[in-house]
Amino acid sequence: MAKTPTGKNTSGRGQRDLKVKVKTARGRKLSSTRWLQRQLNDPYVKRAQAEGYRGRAAYKIMELDDKYRFLVPGARVVDLGCAPGGWCQVAVKRVNALGEKSGKRIGTVLGIDLQEVEPIAGAEIHQLDFMEDDADEKVKAWLGGKADVVMSDMAAASSGHKQTDHLRIIALCETAAYFAFDVLEQGGTFVAKVLAGGAEGDLQKLLKQKFEKVANVKPPASRSDSSEKFVVATGFRG
Repeated sequence: MAKTPTGKNTSGRGQRDLKVKVKTARGRKLSSTRWLQRQLNDPYVKRAQAEGYRGRAAYKIMELDDKYRFLVPGARVVDLGCAPGGWCQVAVKRVNALGEKSGKRIGTVLGIDLQEVEPIAGAEIHQLDFMEDDADEKVKAWLGGKADVVMSDMAAASSGHKQTDHLRIIALCETAAYFAFDVLEQGGTFVAKVLAGGAEGDLQKLLKQKFEKVANVKPPASRSDSSEKFVVATGFRG
């Protein structure tokens, strides 16, 4: 029986079609109209709005963590390219950064982005290019040590050419991985978005050398028509 992300049954007979339809406005491209219509009808977008998350991507990290359990109370987490902040919001709750879970260890959430990000309760946000030479040292200083989790939902700017975009995001993910190697504690976890496209072999080989387990996952919150997937590498060998 089909259910929405809120758990409500959607398969009953006689239900009305409640989809929002968007008319193409003057000056708006057809692709923009389709994107807007998809957003307005996306149950994850609606759920994010209702639950106070900054975007539907929050549910991707929730689903990944539900399966692999890396955002545990007391964990020190670095979120690369954290804007608009949905992943940080989830991490704050799960690692107990605000100390709301009595008797549980208190974690730390550090968000990093090139652009300024609105403050998030329980997270420490820094405007920083993680590719800078001393970025890893800055991060370890802010954390007061090494990280337990480095995660990234970053995507390179789209060129409109699938193969080019694929290569760009794989290169970005590899750079994030090397950053993780510098800041992760032994046994730590690396989570990052990639695009399926055939060039991720070298990345997989690199991660398998550095981590005990490497999984490739497409969480339910990831749109079915998207080529994105996530790599979850656990058990950093140090």
